Amino acid sequence: MSLPASPRKDGLQREVLLDGVAIAYTLKRSARRTFGLRVDARGLTVGVPLRATQRAVDAFLHDHARWILDKVQVHAARAEAPPFAVVEGAGLPVLGETWTLHLSKGLNRLVWHEGGVTADAPRILEIALRAGSDPAAVLRRGVQQRALEVFRHRVAEFCLRIGQPVPTVGLSSARTRWGSCSRRSGIRLHWRLIHLPLELVDYVAAHEVAHLLEMNHSPRFWSVVESVYPEHVVARARLRAVAASLPQL
Repeated sequence: MSLPASPRKDGLQREVLLDGVAIAYTLKRSARRTFGLRVDARGLTVGVPLRATQRAVDAFLHDHARWILDKVQVHAARAEAPPFAVVEGAGLPVLGETWTLHLSKGLNRLVWHEGGVTADAPRILEIALRAGSDPAAVLRRGVQQRALEVFRHRVAEFCLRIGQPVPTVGLSSARTRWGSCSRRSGIRLHWRLIHLPLELVDYVAAHEVAHLLEMNHSPRFWSVVESVYPEHVVARARLRAVAASLPQL
């Protein structure tokens, strides 16, 4: 159900309960023919035709509850997280493991020192810098390169499972989406997923690969996701929960 509206200069401010979470939104009526959603720094905006009933608006919101909750959570997390300090000894999560930063002189590149063979062996991420270089930029570029390598491998794995050719895989920096799939441009995954455990990277990769068969979020789409990643419901919840903890490089 939606709570009563309050006036606002650019629309009505309302609130809806989605899966037990109260989500505020701005309702904007116009001469448009379709319903639309947008999540940005101001929150959720719902665009509807002039004669759309509140019942129709509520139904539309509930039909898109998963999308709304994901995008609001991701946007809020990115807005609140402080910038990551690239300093000697800082710990950076990569695929769920902590890598300790070490700054040295070099040719503006990242060197991954894997450490020993045990799980608790130190992992050193060396940032080799020229004088006057920005360590954050070098770190970000190197981490993105590692992300692309990992993402290509995981997308290929899930494509194999559903019998689809592997599309072009690229990186994204989208503000409110973890990934996207297009028959024209292929699959793009947000590079910051590299900070998460591999099983959560796999969930997003599986989600986007499933779109190669179903370019929608219909029951058939979720059946494809279920077939290649049975734990997708748990992974989705975990992804929401950890979004706020990702470092801002």
